[in-house]
Amino acid sequence: MRTPVFDATLTGGKDLGPLPEWDLTDLYPAPDCAELTRDLGWLESECAAFATDYEDKLASLDAAAMLKAVQRYEEIDIIAGRIMSYAGLRYYQQTTDSARAKFLSDCQDKITTFTTPLVFWSLEFNRLEEVQFNALLEANADLARYRPVFERMRAMKPYQLSDELEKFLHDQSTVGASAWNKLFDETIAGLTFDVDGEELGIEATLNLLTEQDRAQREAATHALAQVFEENIRTFARVHNTLAKEKEIEDRWRGFETPQTSRHLANHVEPEVVEALRNAVVAAYPRLSHRYYALKAKWLGLERMQVWDRNAPLPMEDTRLVGWEEARDTVMTAYAGFDPRMADLAQPFFEQGWIDAGVKNGKAPGAFAHPTVTTVHPYVMLNYLGKPRDVMTLAHELGHGVHQVLAASQGELLSSTPLTLAETASVFGEMLTFRKLLDAAETKEQRKTLLAGKVEDMINTVVRQIAFYDFECKLHDARRGGELTPDDINALWMSVQAESLGPVFDFADGYETFWAYIPHFIHSPFYVYAYAFGDGLVNALYAAYRDAPEGFQDKYFDMLSAGGSKHHKELLAPFGLDATDPAFWDKGLSMIESLIDELEALEA
Repeated sequence: MRTPVFDATLTGGKDLGPLPEWDLTDLYPAPDCAELTRDLGWLESECAAFATDYEDKLASLDAAAMLKAVQRYEEIDIIAGRIMSYAGLRYYQQTTDSARAKFLSDCQDKITTFTTPLVFWSLEFNRLEEVQFNALLEANADLARYRPVFERMRAMKPYQLSDELEKFLHDQSTVGASAWNKLFDETIAGLTFDVDGEELGIEATLNLLTEQDRAQREAATHALAQVFEENIRTFARVHNTLAKEKEIEDRWRGFETPQTSRHLANHVEPEVVEALRNAVVAAYPRLSHRYYALKAKWLGLERMQVWDRNAPLPMEDTRLVGWEEARDTVMTAYAGFDPRMADLAQPFFEQGWIDAGVKNGKAPGAFAHPTVTTVHPYVMLNYLGKPRDVMTLAHELGHGVHQVLAASQGELLSSTPLTLAETASVFGEMLTFRKLLDAAETKEQRKTLLAGKVEDMINTVVRQIAFYDFECKLHDARRGGELTPDDINALWMSVQAESLGPVFDFADGYETFWAYIPHFIHSPFYVYAYAFGDGLVNALYAAYRDAPEGFQDKYFDMLSAGGSKHHKELLAPFGLDATDPAFWDKGLSMIESLIDELEALEA
């Protein structure tokens, strides 16, 4: 067993116990190691050899030869993914370190150059006639296993450009969206906020929005607003450039809407997303409006300010949750569902697969990175000991378990569409919440837990759909010309009152809070996947509650399928169907039932 790396100083100034750091040596020992040099050399020569062996020849291959080509392509994908995972994870640990930024950029440049000869692969494969395509798969069962990969690739056929243009787009990608992404990351990580005379980074400042002291929450909000305003031109430039770049490429490819490429990548029908969006928006009055009106009463307020949205309840225990307790809470919940789930999660804590501490320059937020199927995932947190941080651990660890199970599919089939990628993470949160709720000893504890879960669900469903609407409006407006910061601010505010409800007032400066949301930059229209995942998990958990016998095996089968099945196939064993418009109402009704229970506690 590898000894995990801990740094007792990485506690965000709080008594949380020693927090783990990543051990990236399973990827590479060091940025200048012989193994990395070897892999870069192999990648350069193998990409060139692959193009020599297969370009302009795919139509002449029999099934066995095509399988060999796919397997070689998969191996290239693994090595390139391993290199970029290592470079990216090192960078996220300290985005303000110029040496790490240079290493990431250099790796990106090399891999882009090396893999440019491979652009022909999907273009030429998509030119195969349907009869020949089906005949190849019928002739070889091992090749047929890759059908989901091929079908996703062939879904792009109507939108692909000439070989020359595709190579150009691939080649210039490092100075396009990727470069603007890095500018955003480095700008955000480098910001400091003066809160009552204390200089804080963005994670520590956002964390203050969940403090019991209302004056502290207000001060943090004003500090965020001031710094965002000071940098608003940069953020507006990033959004304008990326939205325009996307509009140009979408127009050349013939995508019907700005969202089309995301729906294709998610392997989900536009009408399913539209049904989800419409169901959530219609439920705003029954969910967020109703809950926040209740919360205003609990806080003794006639009107809520934006800094009250994530405020703890007056009776909430404000103690910090140490790392050991957080780990034990989540692991107990996982084991209570199925010991196999805890066994899969255990190595994350013991093998250096989690980086939890808040550090200067570290990327904000949290994520689980699957790296490649021949290694293992890594989880990043910014752990500050709040109850929400425990839920974030449960969430990201769920991703990690999902990624470990899906790795059995191999590199090309393991990747799960975003709409399904949130399934295990949100389910992990639900298990942890239910475990804590069952252990609640008093009415106040139960009320606090229920309110916390409702807020998490509102943040996952209502807030993310509001984000989605903001993105839709922004990309639509950008087609009409350059957007000023005030234009973007107005679009942001147009979705806030509608989603949060009439009890809220919006302080001056809040109009700039779109500026720090990374999903808008890194993954346009990603955000609806959170609402999709929450609705799906609510329906799944209801199925588990109503018919627990055999559920675990079906659940593990679903996670192990990775990207090898469509959401319709994955949900069928549970008697669920996301294409049914009523499906989303089932998920939303669970949130309503929790609000019902909160109201009943008031009686």
